Amino acid sequence: MASLHGKIALVTGSTSGIGKGIAAHFASLGGSVVVHGPDLASARAIAEKFGSQGHDCDAVAGDLRNVDACRQVVRDVVTRRGGIDILINNAATTARASLEDATVEQWDTIMAVNLRAPFLLLQEAIQSMKARGGGSIVNIGSINAYVGLAQLGPYSVSKGGLMTMTKNAALALGRYRIRVNQLNVGWTLTEGEDAVQQSDGKGPDWLQDAVKTRPFGRLLLPADIANAAAYFASDDSAAVSGAVIDVEQFPLGGLEPW
Repeated sequence: MASLHGKIALVTGSTSGIGKGIAAHFASLGGSVVVHGPDLASARAIAEKFGSQGHDCDAVAGDLRNVDACRQVVRDVVTRRGGIDILINNAATTARASLEDATVEQWDTIMAVNLRAPFLLLQEAIQSMKARGGGSIVNIGSINAYVGLAQLGPYSVSKGGLMTMTKNAALALGRYRIRVNQLNVGWTLTEGEDAVQQSDGKGPDWLQDAVKTRPFGRLLLPADIANAAAYFASDDSAAVSGAVIDVEQFPLGGLEPW
């Protein structure tokens, strides 16, 4: 099993959903985990819950739509914890919009959170990682990066850009032993996904129909993503950089065999 003992990890967007699952798993692996959310009260509540379970956790807050806030989030971690070894760029908006109908304001917001924020966080974190002799950055992407649904046009573009940034950063930062990898996540059951499906008019029983389309009879869970993130964050992947793993139940583009 992966170990994160002695590692300081910042997980953005970790007050709920996939991010919370990653933070919880990293804490269980012995990491010093910093929970991030848009407001400090929510982040502290999660960090205190993990702390009550015997884990070393802290909390930071910042609106990742804001350039200065992105930089300050990392600076707060470095100031309070002494550095940063692992950055999980998980925070994202899944706002619906098509390329045909998206407004400039919608486009800018999605790109700011999903693509610019990971860039700024990475840029700020690598200063500490270089001083510490290396580090691991894991970007949480989406299978929508390859094409994406029509109603997720800007979102899909943002995740495609994130994938290119992952590979370019891996090439540029390898000399410092900073590894950069990405997980392209498939359909995952979170409280946020439940809210989205119901707002799309699917009704409270949408999950019963959804699982019928999945070969393993369920949607992915935050724990599935957390296990994959731990591989990239830990020394289990010490010589792996620039890799993209599709965390999905079937090969993309493949025809259903049943």
